[in-house]
Amino acid sequence: MELTTEIESLCKELQLPKIKEEYHTLSNNAAKESWKYNEYLYEVLKTEATHKAERSRKTLTKLAGFPTIKTLEQYDFEFTVGVNRKQIEELSTLEFIKRKENIILLGQSGVGKTHLAIALAYKAVQSRMKVKFTTISDLVLQMNTAKKEKRYDSFIKQTIMTPSLLVIDEIGYFPMNKEEANHFFQVISRRYERGSLIITSNLVFSEWSSIFANDKVVTTAILDRLLHHSHIINILGDSYRLKEKKEAGELNSDLFKFQTKNSKKGVN
Repeated sequence: MELTTEIESLCKELQLPKIKEEYHTLSNNAAKESWKYNEYLYEVLKTEATHKAERSRKTLTKLAGFPTIKTLEQYDFEFTVGVNRKQIEELSTLEFIKRKENIILLGQSGVGKTHLAIALAYKAVQSRMKVKFTTISDLVLQMNTAKKEKRYDSFIKQTIMTPSLLVIDEIGYFPMNKEEANHFFQVISRRYERGSLIITSNLVFSEWSSIFANDKVVTTAILDRLLHHSHIINILGDSYRLKEKKEAGELNSDLFKFQTKNSKKGVN
């Protein structure tokens, strides 16, 4: 009994909660199966390591700020056009993050851009990488606030530079003023060749100037850095959301046909 107390006290002191919880069961298994000392030690350490890794993944997932969890297994590769399964599988190895490369997902609303962005980012979290997900509107708002509160540099350091992967969703859904365009340029410039980005946009690159206050100089500077080391995935096809509504009988068929016809024009 005294030894049990000592073991539990040491586990608490060394912050080994899973060993404290499982060592008695492992000890019984070791005795029944005649484990060698090093086999028992391995199982004890593995138990704690597995627990810490899972706890780390849960924490990183929470900090990432995903609006929902999406996986590559849930993605319908047959429904969309322009998404190469082999390319996505290669990107899912996460080597692009190690090489500080970017992924740019282009396509109309509802074709699965955000799904792929979250799925790849979630894969990174499962490998215990730091990830941050944000929409462009939230990001610009936070940067405006940080500048007003004179903590711009610390925001850049903590929010923009700390993650191994930064996901910025919905670029192109609203135009920016010159100050907001400059904020975005700072993000791209600071992370250029220092950290990976996943960007989603509903606009082709030739229309990006309209996003950034029609400032061609800033737009060119952004695209120059963003595209230098990037994987561009141009997604065509119908909207998943409209497809689901149609299948559920909640969408007028004529409206769906109109949307389908327009979506097949694609993104150039």
